[in-house]
Amino acid sequence: MDDRPLPSGIKVFTTFPDALLIFEFVFGGLVWILIASSQVPLPLIQGWVMFVSVFCFVGTTILFFLYVTGIDDKVIKWIDLDVTYHCLAAVLYFSLSVLEALAVISMEDGFTYEHFLENIAAAVFSYVATLLYMVHAVFSLIRWKKAAKDTQWESQMVITLRPPYSFLV
Repeated sequence: MDDRPLPSGIKVFTTFPDALLIFEFVFGGLVWILIASSQVPLPLIQGWVMFVSVFCFVGTTILFFLYVTGIDDKVIKWIDLDVTYHCLAAVLYFSLSVLEALAVISMEDGFTYEHFLENIAAAVFSYVATLLYMVHAVFSLIRWKKAAKDTQWESQMVITLRPPYSFLV
């Protein structure tokens, strides 16, 4: 029986919420491509949106390959990294989505209809990616809490099973 809190190998494709990594990868890549090819009214917004989409795309890719190859088995606190990354990514992607929607709303004359549609698609896909990251973060927090409770129970069992005068040995 595998008692690891995070899956490795082929189990990444079949366990929830880790299967969401594939969809986060796809929708994050779509947001990145659409923003890179479109024009936005404020360059500062495009810079932040590009930073967040590239950061999350690279982070998701790295985590996915680490889980598939099973390298995460060598270090104890990978579940903490998983929770931290997905909570951070959810917050960052939410800010990206709001700013991209603001960019779509503020598009005026001077932009072609194609650029307007690209920004609309980027905004929609960014909200889908935000939802994916939020769902993954919530279920990662649940898994993290369960793993912490199991670890605490095991450490209490070790303490109670210790002989009463073990400090003399």
